[in-house]
This record gives sequence, C-alpha cells and structure tokens, in this order.
Amino acid sequence: MVELITELQLRWDQMFASLAAGDDVPPALRLRTEGMMEAAQLSGQATVPELLASMNERYHHAFGRRIDEDFGEDWQDFYPFPQIPAVGKRAPVYPSTAD
Repeated sequence: MVELITELQLRWDQMFASLAAGDDVPPALRLRTEGMMEAAQLSGQATVPELLASMNERYHHAFGRRIDEDFGEDWQDFYPFPQIPAVGKRAPVYPSTAD
C-alpha cells in the first residue's frame, strides 16, 4: 500500500516542520505515526531500514541535518524503532532566586 508510506511521509513532514518552527508536536500525532510505522513493517510494506531512511530524509528536509547529527550516532539506543525523535527545543530556564 503506497498510501500508508505516503501518509507516513506527510506526518513526518508535519511533525518535523512544527519542531523546526519551534512548536510542539501533539503526543497523539507522534504515537499514531509510530503505530503506522510498526504496521508498515509488520505488513511487509517497508523494512525497518527503509522506514528509518525515509524518516531521516523528511527530518533532513525540515532541519537541514540528519537525525544522527542532532541526536548522535547512537540515537536509536534512545529511540528504538518505531519511536520518532520528535522533541521540542529546550525552554530557557532562568533562576528565580539568588540561591
């Protein structure tokens, strides 16, 4: 089913564009997309390496960098398949007291 892979690419585009703009990604969107990734793999529509390569391509399109450039070569140790490294930028934290 080409539709499933196309939908995954659209969702990755949406998530990574939001993050690149400094916005958050709704957890439901990320979780549903991860489920779709697993369904694509289990149904034989794509292999894990194919899905990760496609997701990395969409990440690169949004950020101009590969996933491993932002999360390190071992990023899959922290985000094993089918998890998506869709995390927002860390908010600046300022001390509220002199302590």
